[in-house]
Amino acid sequence: MQDTPNPAEILAAVARFLKDEAAPALSGHLAFQARVAANALEMMRRQIDLGPAAEADELARLKTLLGQDGDLAKLTAELSRRIASGEADLETPGLADHLWATTLAKMAVDQPTYAAYRASLAERPGGQKDL
Repeated sequence: MQDTPNPAEILAAVARFLKDEAAPALSGHLAFQARVAANALEMMRRQIDLGPAAEADELARLKTLLGQDGDLAKLTAELSRRIASGEADLETPGLADHLWATTLAKMAVDQPTYAAYRASLAERPGGQKDL
């Protein structure tokens, strides 16, 4: 749709309200809950913004790594099976890079301000974008 505000913008506005206006006006447990709610909304906004591309990238890597087609859930289950059975390990070409890229993509949504995540991005050329 071309209508604005879009869902990500609405989530960001509500999160800003909760953090900047509601939480400071509250105290104790209610202030804490307002901050938790704002953080949850911000995480959902990042999921909307970053999730589709991250999932597409992960699926493409899995197809290459496993040499087969399927959806994300099926290929993730197959990779897990191969790792558990010992058919794949960190010596498997592309596996470590796939696991690292998948972890960074999840961190971009879940914890983009986490210090170790930020340091990892700084070490990697063309590091993951976050919001």
